[in-house]
Amino acid sequence: MKEKQIEELINRYLTVSFSVTKKAENLMKDCIGDNITYDQHYTLRYIHRAGMCTSTELAEVFEVKKSAITAIINRLTEKELIKRTRDENDRRVIYLTLTEKGADLFKKSEDNAQKLVESIITRFEDHEIKAFIETYEKLNHLLDNLKDCKMEE
Repeated sequence: MKEKQIEELINRYLTVSFSVTKKAENLMKDCIGDNITYDQHYTLRYIHRAGMCTSTELAEVFEVKKSAITAIINRLTEKELIKRTRDENDRRVIYLTLTEKGADLFKKSEDNAQKLVESIITRFEDHEIKAFIETYEKLNHLLDNLKDCKMEE
């Protein structure tokens, strides 16, 4: 592939990636409502799926510093959406679980998100959405394998 073609593809990718990400985030914000932020929703989603986890686990999964997760956890705890429970054998370990209120809020916001995604993917042919998801999964895998992205100076 010629350098000009590669440059054009890179520009197309960066433009559409930014546009899709912004539009999807805004639509998701509408789905989850004003009670929680986008990051808080995904934190609730992870805890819901895991059943129980630690803040260290969340920081690793979301690839952020523990201080960022602590801020999210504090807000969710203040809203009574999650609770902290100390490990009986190791008091340094604190487990996070959803409260009933947190589970209810998560279910409502997740149902809205599911309806949104369904309204989008049903506009594609089966083979298109399957190819898209497989390609997106491949991109995710490739990104996982890129440890350092050093910009040329």
